[in-house]
Amino acid sequence: MAVYTEVSDDEMRDFIAGYDIGDVVSFTGIAEGVENSNFLVHTETGPYILTIYEKRVNPAELPFFIDLMEHLAARGLACPTPLHGRDGQVLRQLCGRPAAMVTFLRGMSAKRLNTGHCGALGGALAQMHAKGADFAATRANNLSVAGWRPLFEQCRTGADGVKPGLEAFIAERLDFLEAHWPQTLPSGLIHADLFPDNVFFRTDKETGEEKVSGLIDFYFACTDALAYDVAICLNAWCFEPDGAFNATKARALLNNYRKVRPLNADEMQALPILAQGAAMRFLLTRLYDWINTPPGALVKRKDPLEYYRKLRFHQGVSGPGAYGVA
Repeated sequence: MAVYTEVSDDEMRDFIAGYDIGDVVSFTGIAEGVENSNFLVHTETGPYILTIYEKRVNPAELPFFIDLMEHLAARGLACPTPLHGRDGQVLRQLCGRPAAMVTFLRGMSAKRLNTGHCGALGGALAQMHAKGADFAATRANNLSVAGWRPLFEQCRTGADGVKPGLEAFIAERLDFLEAHWPQTLPSGLIHADLFPDNVFFRTDKETGEEKVSGLIDFYFACTDALAYDVAICLNAWCFEPDGAFNATKARALLNNYRKVRPLNADEMQALPILAQGAAMRFLLTRLYDWINTPPGALVKRKDPLEYYRKLRFHQGVSGPGAYGVA
C-alpha cells in the first residue's frame, strides 16, 4: 500500500456519499507498499479501506480482483469484502482514477515474526488455495518467468549503481531460470504477494497461539503454480533480519501448509528453483522501483539487495531438506 494520489476533504466526502456507510469522520493515507494509493477511512458506521488504482494496474483486470475477493469471502476466508455503492457498482472513480472500498479487517500484522506466525501463515495459505480452487476466472502471472527479462531491460542500466556486478549476476540467473523453470506443477489461484504486512493476526486468549485474522492486498493474485506461492512465502517469512535463513520457521510453514494441501514430490523437489524465481521477481520489481519511484511520493522504497541475498542463498540449496523438511 502507498499514497500517490492526494484526495481533498471535499473529494472524499463526495465519494463516500455514493455508499450507504454514513458520512466521513476522518481519513488517513497508508504509506506501506508500492502499488496503489490507499486510505484508512472512518465513517459513522466504522472503518473501511479505500484503494485508488494507479497507472501500474491494468483497469481491465480490476474485475478479476474484485470478483476474487467476493468469492473467497463467500467461502469463509478472512479477507476484505468489496463494498457496493448505492448504484450497485464496486469499481468507481475518484480523482480521475478507478477506486474501490473494502471492509476493514481486525488484527495486526506481525512486526517480529516467530515460528507460530509462520505456521499459522502456512495453514492460511493452503486454505486460500483450497477455497480458490473453484474460482472460474483466470489471470496470467505477468510477473512470472516470462516477465522477468522485459522488466530487467527496463532497469538494467541502473543495476550496477545499486551494486557493482548486479547487472551481470541478474543476466546469468535469468538464463538459468528460463532454462530450468518447472512447467507441469499443479496450478491454480495464488496470492503472489503474501508478505507479513498483508497478513493480520490475533492472539487466541485461551491458548496464546497466533491466529490469522485476515489476508489482504490481492492485487497481484493470478493463476500460477501453487508451490510458487509457497516459495514466495518462504522468502518473505523465513529469513531473519540479519539475512540468515531460519529452517525452523520454514518447517512450521511447510508442515502446516501440507496438513491442508499436501505438496507432491515434484513440488517439493522444485522448491529451491521456485524460491530462486520468487527472489528474482522481487529483486527486479524492487530494483525498478528503487530507480524509478517519483520524488515526493508517500511510499517507502524497499531494498532490492535483500532479495539478491535471498537468491544467492537458494542457489546453494539442492533439495527441500534445507527448508527443514524431508
